[in-house]
Amino acid sequence: MILRFNNCALDLDRRTLVRGTQEVHLEPQVFDLLAHMAQSGGRVVPKDELVEVVWKGLAVSDATIAARISAARAAVGDSGKEQGVLRTIPRRGLSFVAELRDVPLAAHPPTTTPTEVAYALSQDGSAIAWSLTGDGPPLMRIGHWLSHLELDRGGTVWGPLIDRLSQRHQLLRYDLRGTGLSARDAPLTGIDVFAEDMAAVADAAGFDHFDLFAASQAAPVAIRFAARWPDRVRRMVIVGGYVQGRVHRAAGTEDVDEETILAMIRAGWGKADSPFMQAFSTLFAPDATREQRDELVRMQLSSASPETAVTLRQVIDRFDVTEDLSRVDVPALIFHAEQDAIHPLSQGLKLAAHLKGAQFVRLDSRSHMLLPQDPAWEQVLTRTEAFLAEG
Repeated sequence: MILRFNNCALDLDRRTLVRGTQEVHLEPQVFDLLAHMAQSGGRVVPKDELVEVVWKGLAVSDATIAARISAARAAVGDSGKEQGVLRTIPRRGLSFVAELRDVPLAAHPPTTTPTEVAYALSQDGSAIAWSLTGDGPPLMRIGHWLSHLELDRGGTVWGPLIDRLSQRHQLLRYDLRGTGLSARDAPLTGIDVFAEDMAAVADAAGFDHFDLFAASQAAPVAIRFAARWPDRVRRMVIVGGYVQGRVHRAAGTEDVDEETILAMIRAGWGKADSPFMQAFSTLFAPDATREQRDELVRMQLSSASPETAVTLRQVIDRFDVTEDLSRVDVPALIFHAEQDAIHPLSQGLKLAAHLKGAQFVRLDSRSHMLLPQDPAWEQVLTRTEAFLAEG
């Protein structure tokens, strides 16, 4: 079913919005809000109804609701001043005031792969979005800085990894608090809340004893989780991880300091031609294709606001699990790219040296974010499959 108004076409089956001749990307919650309002018949929809439909009854702040309304207005060319599509009725709710009409739609653009998403409530009440794919032994892919449950699965950056891990396992993945489909207003504090999110998601999915796949800052979270809940982790795979975040490392060991990275994020998050995106690609994924770089831009816009991205980087750059390493006693397989510009090889070696019986694989790669075209990607997946099949 396609709803047409102004110069917009909202396809409810494909979950797409075309404005003029261009598809406009919508976050799932923004799409649900716009779709519900467009089908409301012009009546005033109260806030409680929006919360029930869009957030499935979860507690959300007025600021979060206002942000989604603002995003919906921007997507259809409306504004808070004009209110030609979505009109705020003070103290009552929201009304869809544009006229629906029936005109042909020239083309149906491709959409993302449908994903069944559920929610778990962490210890502090934050809603964490999670999803399951595949069959087999349980494997959790720990959430990291840039992810989106729906966009990841059908994308060229993370899609092949998700498909490969799902071939032999029941793969549990989730979006970090504050990002993707998880609660955007969740507190971003120390490492413990991220470990508690893992526990909440595992409980919700019925994972009691399972394997872990952790990339980048997911590695210290995996270490903290295994130290707090040692009976729940069977085996652990770490790619490009670290023990100590950027601010705890000795001076001179980093190619780029924290303030430089934060300044780049503030200036260019989600902007395709910004110096930040050029630097981001060079540092995180130097061999990314143009399609993959464009996809990373879309993921940035959909995964987190610039402010959240900055806050997350500040938090994860302060992780330090040095004291946890001696308390972790599970088989671990550790991969690290020799020329990783984000987390130096020395951090991967430190993980391997201090985790009991860990195996270390040095990758002939310069990429922190391993992509399918990198020969190291296949090396990681082949060794991971063999490692997780043991025991």
